Amino acid sequence: MAAAALPPLPPQFKSIQHHLRTAQELDKREPVVAYYCRLYAMQTGMKIDSKTPECRKFLSKLMDQLEAMKKQFGDNEAITQEIVGCAHVENYALKMFLYADNEDRAGQFHKNMIKSFYTASLLIDVLTVFGELSEENVQHRKYARWKAAYIHNCLKNGETPQPGPIGMEGEGFDAEREEAGSSSLHSGTTQPSSSSTDEANNIPTSNYTGIHIPPGAHAPANTPAEVPHNTGVTSNTIQPAPQNIPLVDPSLYSAQSAGEVRLTPEDFARAQKYCKYAGSALQYEDVSTAVQNLQKALKLLITGRE
Repeated sequence: MAAAALPPLPPQFKSIQHHLRTAQELDKREPVVAYYCRLYAMQTGMKIDSKTPECRKFLSKLMDQLEAMKKQFGDNEAITQEIVGCAHVENYALKMFLYADNEDRAGQFHKNMIKSFYTASLLIDVLTVFGELSEENVQHRKYARWKAAYIHNCLKNGETPQPGPIGMEGEGFDAEREEAGSSSLHSGTTQPSSSSTDEANNIPTSNYTGIHIPPGAHAPANTPAEVPHNTGVTSNTIQPAPQNIPLVDPSLYSAQSAGEVRLTPEDFARAQKYCKYAGSALQYEDVSTAVQNLQKALKLLITGRE
């Protein structure tokens, strides 16, 4: 898979250590996601410090790993085409998020769920290698990182977490402190978001219900087994939930292309992106997400509108 092992992580690069650890966890079952985790670490490390000898040595070895992976998976479209890679990483991040969110809303609090919330937030970080994050992904990242901290702290203190979106308060998830008892990697206070209603789940308005989460998702294959220690609970056996497949929009059957509709290159690019998202979702047997994205592409091509 990768080239030679990396040298010790320079202190300057502490902020990317969990992204690199996630890459190691996913090397065998999700090499594409592992590749982009390393690419994110490389790009971020270059911005932090590319001149100090120990940092240069580390980045050089990390670049060797990236080149080795790129050579090994050179025929994989998700490596050679950014739009496919972005869809692949985003779908996997969403799977992690939805799995953890479904467990949370069902009141099933355990280590794998905490780990999945936190890993989803790290993978949304990784999406920045493809450009600026969408507002939806910014909110998902913020919520996932906070939820991981909230549930972990509740279980550690012998309290029962409150399922679903609630007021966001307290510290961010401190994975480094929980795993090794050392100083914080992600410190600071997460501020509450403005109120709104989560229509999909009929949740009453509270301090943090502005994230619209697609209903019906099952656990991604091989949810990472490595979890924060000392949560005081034992992981539950997780059974996949039945998928909630959306109905095909009836209007698409009779939709007629408006005579004056002229699709721009940007329209074609967006339609292609939706199709790529659908294809990536099918790799995870996620029919719901595939149908939703195909409907978006079809509507855009027929009407010129999203």
